Amino acid sequence: MKITVLGATGGVGTEVVRQAGERGWQVTAVVRDPARLHVPADVVVAGLHEQDKLTAAIEGRDAVISALGSRERKPTTVCVDGARAAIAAGAKRLLVVSASGLDADGDGVFTRTLVKPLLNAVLKHGYADMRAMEALVMASELDWTVVRPPMLLNGPRTGAVKSRLDGNVRGSYTIRRADVAAYLLDAVADPTLIRTKVSIAHG
Repeated sequence: MKITVLGATGGVGTEVVRQAGERGWQVTAVVRDPARLHVPADVVVAGLHEQDKLTAAIEGRDAVISALGSRERKPTTVCVDGARAAIAAGAKRLLVVSASGLDADGDGVFTRTLVKPLLNAVLKHGYADMRAMEALVMASELDWTVVRPPMLLNGPRTGAVKSRLDGNVRGSYTIRRADVAAYLLDAVADPTLIRTKVSIAHG
């Protein structure tokens, strides 16, 4: 399997690159600062607006995984810019990491009425970017999958992941980055997840 990873130096992205390498996959990591990537990969140094470089990094790959996200709470377009670049580069299979906090479908009353409004207020800029990314991806003709995890934690992979297509996973509010990465890699070749939006959480 040949994949390209956007956001390869982030927490989830690094895990995607590492675990894909362990599976024997050919991994191309698109980064702005190669010194921040500490796992083996074919590295392409490019910003999200350097379309020629991105196209070269994506052409001929089986899938593109975007694990992009902003670490700051100010206005950002990093997620939607990454998705737009992947679509323009001719990606056929695109998986993007979003967030289960974007809506309250399937949540319990406490989470829906208190927790989610607070999250949307605090993380409004990042969530706006993710909403724009989701809309762009879902309107495309690609074989896309939107993966929505809750709060991300560090730590080794547990292998215990629940998923839900018709709403958020109830009663579980965290997941390890390593488990998100494993789910993304498994989803690459899963035809049942093509053109779906799936929420995942620790099982």
